[in-house]
Amino acid sequence: MSQKKRAEIVLKFLNKIYPKTPIPLKHKNIFTLLVSVALSAQTTDINVNKATKNIYPKYYKPEHFVKLGRKKIERLIKSLGFFRNKSKSIYLLSKQLLQKHKGKVPKNFNDLEKLHGVGHKTASVVMSQGFGYPAFPVDTHIHRLAQRWGLTNGKNVVQTEKDLKRLFPKKSWNKLHLQIIYYGREYCKARECYGVACKICTTCYPNRKKPIKTKKA
Repeated sequence: MSQKKRAEIVLKFLNKIYPKTPIPLKHKNIFTLLVSVALSAQTTDINVNKATKNIYPKYYKPEHFVKLGRKKIERLIKSLGFFRNKSKSIYLLSKQLLQKHKGKVPKNFNDLEKLHGVGHKTASVVMSQGFGYPAFPVDTHIHRLAQRWGLTNGKNVVQTEKDLKRLFPKKSWNKLHLQIIYYGREYCKARECYGVACKICTTCYPNRKKPIKTKKA
């Protein structure tokens, strides 16, 4: 079976199972989406949503977080891992937005990736989920699933993003990256499927008998 055929199977399954894809990170505006994505590193969306539930009603602009200062931000997000590094990033990126972008989140990859603590994946999420620009954010989960489904050779997330963009229509990217995340959480879990149990894995590879090892991002 070709990669293109497997991509068609994946798209068909995911569109059927997840016709709607709500954004998993709760946010009030594009700035708070950016903050939530930055907070989500090395933790779950559920944990981020719990932490921000009591923050965003009161603090939702760059000037709010600059005024709070790093120490107070730390206290607000202390329930999350790496909270000191994350509070530093949020404080500094808020400062940058005020100094260089009049408090607005920039609507392009170049300026987004110049913000403190914002990498390509975070920028991609903001561009796709915040601005509706066609992008394909690839995290470790999508990287793993793309390997299991034979859509990439799994060298790194950069290669995986290129492969997925090549295989899927541009108009599907924003929805598809969320569909893959939802499917992975529900059916193709890291320590349960191993490429041999879920419907997509067994359809793409009907003769696969042994669990496969995926290359880490």
